[in-house]
Amino acid sequence: MLLAGDVGATKTQLALYEPATGARQPIAEAEFQSADYPGLEALVQAFIARAGRRPVRTACFDVAGPVMAGQAHLTNLHWQLDEAALQRSLGLERVILLNDLKAIAYAVPHLRLDELHTVNAGKPAEHGPIAVIAPGTGLGEAFLIWGGDTYIACASEGGHADFAPVDAMQAEMRTYLAARYGHVAYERLCSGSGLPNIYDFLRGSGHAPESPAFRAALAGAADRTPLIMQAALEDPANALCTATLDLFVAILGAEAGNLALKILATGGVYLAGGMPPRILGRLTDGRFMQAFVAKGRFAQLLGDIPVKVITTRAALLGAALYGLDRMQSGTR
Repeated sequence: MLLAGDVGATKTQLALYEPATGARQPIAEAEFQSADYPGLEALVQAFIARAGRRPVRTACFDVAGPVMAGQAHLTNLHWQLDEAALQRSLGLERVILLNDLKAIAYAVPHLRLDELHTVNAGKPAEHGPIAVIAPGTGLGEAFLIWGGDTYIACASEGGHADFAPVDAMQAEMRTYLAARYGHVAYERLCSGSGLPNIYDFLRGSGHAPESPAFRAALAGAADRTPLIMQAALEDPANALCTATLDLFVAILGAEAGNLALKILATGGVYLAGGMPPRILGRLTDGRFMQAFVAKGRFAQLLGDIPVKVITTRAALLGAALYGLDRMQSGTR
């Protein structure tokens, strides 16, 4: 039996699978708040206690951070993970760690039509490279290349590349954030943790007024992002939140276009993570694609690239698929 997990800075989802029934039919499944536990071992033990002890041999965990030589440090959560240490502490034959965006990318060729929402139909090239960009707590990026008989999923930390302003206001925002953080990566803007940074800049620059009631609500919130998102989607009178989300979408479109150019993603661009499914209307109203194709002489090429939103939790599916494949093949 396989234990698969999607280990995120905010939430961790764990599930058990039988090889005979596959990655879409978990035997048991549960979700946990990651910060409630001192480490992954304690979280897994809580899950096993809830699910009942079963003959688990292998575990495959995707994690929100780079995996190097079987070790990972989560970018936005203070957990240090090690395959060998987890194998010993959990009493398993094998533990596999992989980057969460690599897990999502691994799942992309297996996604069903009802798990996708089309932003741009485009003209997909058979076996063309595929890009994945995922704004959630942070900003993840990955890609797939054709290996002759199947796609090969590759991890990336492109979300931490330098933010490139495309107009005067974005240049001013970059200067504002450089004073706060030093290095300004796309993740500082194009993510759940980055959304308040856009809000703070627009508020500080006098873009629109902030109501006293909303200011008080933000001041009392442990996490401002859900309040800003909700107001942008449900309260048209909140011009500051609306402008924040509009700018977020434009920056996401520009960076998705950058990624598409870098790998020549003629097979498509897939938007994953927790945020895109919540803002489908904003992603399809034209603002995203306007920024996506704004690449000068390559505008037409980008206009032909399919863009789709993944509306299911693909990371856990990818971790399960990857783990089951490795169990059956005996490879890394």
